[in-house]
Amino acid sequence: MAITILQGDITRQRVDAIVNAANSSLLGGGGVDGAIHRAGGGAILTECRELRRSRYGRGLPTGRAVATTAGRLDAHWVIHTVGPVYSPTEDRSELLSSCYRESLRVADALGAASVAFPAVSAGAYGWPADSAARIAVEAVRAAETDVEDVRFVLFNDEVLEAFERAAR
Repeated sequence: MAITILQGDITRQRVDAIVNAANSSLLGGGGVDGAIHRAGGGAILTECRELRRSRYGRGLPTGRAVATTAGRLDAHWVIHTVGPVYSPTEDRSELLSSCYRESLRVADALGAASVAFPAVSAGAYGWPADSAARIAVEAVRAAETDVEDVRFVLFNDEVLEAFERAAR
C-alpha cells in the first residue's frame, strides 16, 4: 500500500472513497463533516437519514464506520466514521485506531482501491496532533486491506507536520 501525506481540501480528492470524520448523528456538522456534506450535496444527507432510520437509530457508535454515496464529490463513496473526543484522563486510543481499521474494512467491502482520510478527532474533538497522527499511521500500516492508495489529507500545517513525523 502507498501512503501519501498532503495538505489540502479532502473534498477535492479523486479517490474511490473519502472518509468523513462524522459525528454520531450522521446528519452533518462542522469541520470536515460539514465540508463533505456541503460539497457532496443532499444525496449524502438523504442516505445518512436512511441509515439513522434503519440501522443506526441511536447514531453511529464511536470507532465504527459506514458508507454512503459521495454525491457530487469526485469519489464513489463517503465512509463515515465517528472518532472519540480526546480525554486526558481516559485512554481512548483504541477507539481512534478502530476508526481507521473500520474505514478500511468498509473500503474493502466496497472494492475501493484508493481512500482519502482526514485527521480523525484532531480537530474539534481535541486530540493532540502528534498522538492522532501516530495512531492513524500505525493503524493504517497494520491493517490487512486490499486498499492500494491511502492518502492523509490534512488541513493545517501543525497536523500535516505531525503526520509527516509519524510516517517517517
